Formats: sequence, structure tokens, C-alpha cells
Amino acid sequence: MMKKVRFGFTVLVILAFSLISCSSEGDIKQILGKTAIAPVFLDCRPVSPTEIAFTFSRPVRVLSLNFDTQLETKSIGEGEEVRISFTRPLEEGKKITADILVEDADRNSLNVIVPFRARNDRTPALVFNEIRTDYSNPRVEFVEFLALGPGNLGAMRLFIAHQSLDVPVYEFQPIEVKGGEYIVLHLRTVEEGCVDETGTDLTLSRGANASDTARDLWVPGNRKIIHRTNGLWLLDQDDRIIDAILMSENPDTDAANKTFAAAAEFLGRENAWLPRTGPRPHDGWVPDPASAVHTRGTTNTRTINRDESLPPERRAGNWYIAATGSASPGGPNSTRRHVVN
Repeated sequence: MMKKVRFGFTVLVILAFSLISCSSEGDIKQILGKTAIAPVFLDCRPVSPTEIAFTFSRPVRVLSLNFDTQLETKSIGEGEEVRISFTRPLEEGKKITADILVEDADRNSLNVIVPFRARNDRTPALVFNEIRTDYSNPRVEFVEFLALGPGNLGAMRLFIAHQSLDVPVYEFQPIEVKGGEYIVLHLRTVEEGCVDETGTDLTLSRGANASDTARDLWVPGNRKIIHRTNGLWLLDQDDRIIDAILMSENPDTDAANKTFAAAAEFLGRENAWLPRTGPRPHDGWVPDPASAVHTRGTTNTRTINRDESLPPERRAGNWYIAATGSASPGGPNSTRRHVVN
């Protein structure tokens, strides 16, 4: 049951339900000299552990405010940016849905239902550590991370270029992790008992390659979302890149591959990838397939592995393909390497 905070009443109600944008301020009609179109909802973001902000196209005041979880508000502002403060900090990275009804100075009303993540300022340093791009039922593709320090995973997001540059394939729940912990994100769910291990018990999950000593998480559904030519990156709540990897299956031709080109352009622009050796040539350098991790020869048991003995730099020279049968989800990477003929 949503908790309600309600103020006054509205005479003219123009309802619009949206997660992103609710209306256009194109051809504005005038009624008795007043605007007769609802304001536009622009954004909802956490400002601090105890405060969130809704942004609109023009000043508004709040008529009612509901949440899908029990929250106690301390103050509710008004204006183009409506700040809501709470009496106690929100759970870090927790997904919350807000239902807010506002009106502008001309009594035009707008109702928006929007999800957001509470502020998380304790994201751990994570690195990509092992990746399986090949599926063989029931052993599914996975992305393994290694936590270099403690923190909370809430609101961190994984992007895979083959799927989208803008929409994450996975958004982490609020989960406390320790330094040195392995986190395995299995990229599809094909068996019973594949549950997310969000607490301290790491033995809950079943299914092929689930580990009793690592944290297993599962992407719902049964579709392929990762390919050998790709770019992967992990973002925090402020859209900063925590770690990234650029992969190429066919270095001789992948420069024309749309997925590779988009991922390389993005990671180059963000200074998130390095050449195989040496420093980045210049800001804005766009990696080519020769500077990516070469993935030809991977199989379901020959995974892409980061050399854990090297500093965790974002460069292809830190990665290798493990030997056949050496996949190690949830544990230290095998030092046995696949020999490319």
C-alpha cells in the first residue's frame, strides 16, 4: 500500500502517465489567457541518501505523493525542481516507484509514475574477471566480476553493446560485498533453483556452474545477449565507467562491424580503453579491432580470462583465452591458456 501525502485539490486535471516524458509543449492553446497544457516531466534522481529531486519543464507544486514502500517525508518543495527530503536515509540503491501529482500556476495537472534508485555512495571497485560468450545447455553464458574492495552493488548497471548503448542489460540490487569476492552474473536462466544470492548465504543457488563460495546472480529469460564481438561496461549511479572490456572475434573485418564501431567510439570517447601496450595516443582515441581482446577460439569451456597477476588496467594485454575445460566461474582464473594455431 502506497503512503500518501496530499495537498489541496485540482480543478483542471490533465493526467499523463510516463516513465520518461509525459507531454509536448508544442502548440500551446490559451484558455482565458492561461496555458492549457500540462507541464513536462523531465527527470527523477537521488540527490543524497535522504533526498530526491523531480524536474519539470516549469514550476509546479505537489498535490499528492505516493511511494510503493513505507517512507516518511520531512519536506516537499516546489518549483521546476521539486526536492523531497525524508526523515531517514533510504536503503542504498533500492528501487522505489513514486506516484506524484503536480500542478502549475495555471492549475494544469500532471500525474507521473516513475521508478528511481535511492542514492548509493558506497559502490565497490569491480573489475570484469571472466566472460563466457558461448552457450551449451545447461551451462549458460556469464560475466564474472571481482570486487577489489567492499561496498554495495545497488544501482550499478551492466551494458552490453550488442544489446544497447543506452539501456542496461542488468541493474544490480542493493547487495553488500566484501573485497576479494567473486560475483557471477549468469546471462540466462534455464533451470530451477537459480536464485539470486543477495545476502550472506552463498550456497542458495542451484544450476550449472553455480558456486557455493561465490555470489551467483541470474538474468531472467532464455535468450542470447552476449556475442564474441562486443563491448561491455559497468556504470555507477553517476554514469561513471567502473570497468570496461572491448572484444573482437574477427580483427581483420570488425572495424566495419556496427556493434564494435559503436562500442569502440563510446569507450574511446570516455577514455575507458587503452592500447595493447603503452599509453593512450591522445584524448578521444578510438580503439581499433587490433587493440581489442581477441575472442576467436572461445567455447563454452574456453572462456575469456583476465590475468589476475597483472594490475587491472583496461587493455587487451591483460586478457587471454583459457585452455579447454578451464572455465572457472566463481573462483580464481585458471592459468592454463588456449594456444591459438
